[in-house]
Amino acid sequence: MNNLKIGNLTAKLPILQGGMGVGVSMSSLASAVANEGGVGVISCAGLGLIYRERSKDYMEACIIGLKEEIKKAKEKTSGIVGVNIMMALTNFGDMVKTAIAEKADLIIAGAGLPLDLPKYLTADSTTKLVPIVSSARAAKIICEKWKTLYDYLPDLIIVEGPKAGGHLGFKATQIADPNFTIEKLIPEVVKEVAVFEEKYNQEIPVIAAGGIYTGEDIYNIMQLGAKGVQIASRFVTTFECDADIKFKQTYLDATEEEMEIIQSPVGMPGRALKGEFLDKVKQGLTRPKSCPYNCLHTCDYKVVPYCIMVTLYNAYQGKMDKGYAFAGSNAYRATKIVSVKDIMDELVTDFDLAKNKAIA
Repeated sequence: MNNLKIGNLTAKLPILQGGMGVGVSMSSLASAVANEGGVGVISCAGLGLIYRERSKDYMEACIIGLKEEIKKAKEKTSGIVGVNIMMALTNFGDMVKTAIAEKADLIIAGAGLPLDLPKYLTADSTTKLVPIVSSARAAKIICEKWKTLYDYLPDLIIVEGPKAGGHLGFKATQIADPNFTIEKLIPEVVKEVAVFEEKYNQEIPVIAAGGIYTGEDIYNIMQLGAKGVQIASRFVTTFECDADIKFKQTYLDATEEEMEIIQSPVGMPGRALKGEFLDKVKQGLTRPKSCPYNCLHTCDYKVVPYCIMVTLYNAYQGKMDKGYAFAGSNAYRATKIVSVKDIMDELVTDFDLAKNKAIA
């Protein structure tokens, strides 16, 4: 398995661990993945809840939490650690500024097009910028905007297909449409990005995300032009994952039939595991009484059926009757809790087997 170059950074393995909030991927998981040669990622969604004892002000607690998680990760690893920051967050700018100031290796921005992300870079910044896209058109728009306005091109582009967990950049009707599979999207994005690589003589690696679970999956998608992959759900059922054991157990107990597409208060479709809380949502038994955090641009508490930050925070704590787990399409395949090292070793071994089989 080849390494992955991201600007002047090199990951030993082309595996980026997807950011999972609230609290599912923080410093423990991110540093473990980085120590195995991959790219670890801290999700900053909902850190203000996890660190609310440090400040009564939610936004301030978010900044404190992000600083603390980056610091903890750096103490545990000398590998590459990034931060996932959703565009939908009302404190997106503050989170980006904090990540840059704390020298996070990467900022991964999704749940919207991060058209002005480079404006936050400072003269002494070392942080790489990585947008998540779901189409070649989106990749083109970002490259054009960034180059025109900031003379900057993405250091890496993540293409997230419709089999991913959490929020999806697709219409509900597109999720099962064969025209939007990751296998179709990757060659399209690679072709579009190649225009900018050639014109400006800069490499922009494209990596694939969504439903990638095995080493064979990695090998197959890389044959289509991807330089690596982002994997999230598979790392939930690890000892190092930051979520409560009851959260992890929902993955172990899940069947393929229990994966469902929901409409998130963020305003996007999302893939999650069926459960007691989502049953209550369908019955109209959940309703936020107020909005204490004002954490999302796209959320109106008078309209949405629940507060997504509180709900995901409950799930992170293991209160699954008051929350639910986002999950990728293959999450049900997990059978036991293992170490991050076990997963990385298995991915490499299975990749090599697939490669040798193809050569033979």
